[in-house]
Amino acid sequence: MEIMRLVVTGPVGAGKSTFIRSVSEITPVDTDRIATDETQLIKQKTTVAFDFGRLQFSPQMALHLYGTPGQSRFDFMWDILICKAHAYMILVAAHRPSEFRYARRIINFMNQRAKIPMIIGLTHTDCPGAWFPENVAIALGYPDKNDCPIIINVNANEQSSVAQAVIALVKELMQKCLV
Repeated sequence: MEIMRLVVTGPVGAGKSTFIRSVSEITPVDTDRIATDETQLIKQKTTVAFDFGRLQFSPQMALHLYGTPGQSRFDFMWDILICKAHAYMILVAAHRPSEFRYARRIINFMNQRAKIPMIIGLTHTDCPGAWFPENVAIALGYPDKNDCPIIINVNANEQSSVAQAVIALVKELMQKCLV
């Protein structure tokens, strides 16, 4: 059986756990614990190791989704999860520009460890103060449209939106593998 491993990463509260729960065919594995630091200003629980979900495309092909913790104190898990990944998606909350620099740090971390396809998923685009995709791209270090990864809007609460994001990431992976 062929297994594709996709990592879903991003800052705290961007929607990583919800993303995986929305699309997984199995009951997702999670390591959520009660937040004990500034994370509790955003949400009550936080991922401390990883989330895991699975999609079975056929008897011969499965997609494994791994969600990283959002806090930098757990970046050792980023390292573990990205090393065997085939592609990754970074989720960025479009309404929290104060976190864009941190998202850029995550992108740099991942890109230093693995030369794999990636796309940017913008969440919370319906919230007041949400930035437009082209402005988020610039804030993340992609001022040139030609050098920018694919950016898609994702509602982590909607299975169809998450499925479209997964399809976009798999297409990006397949396109890069054919080049």
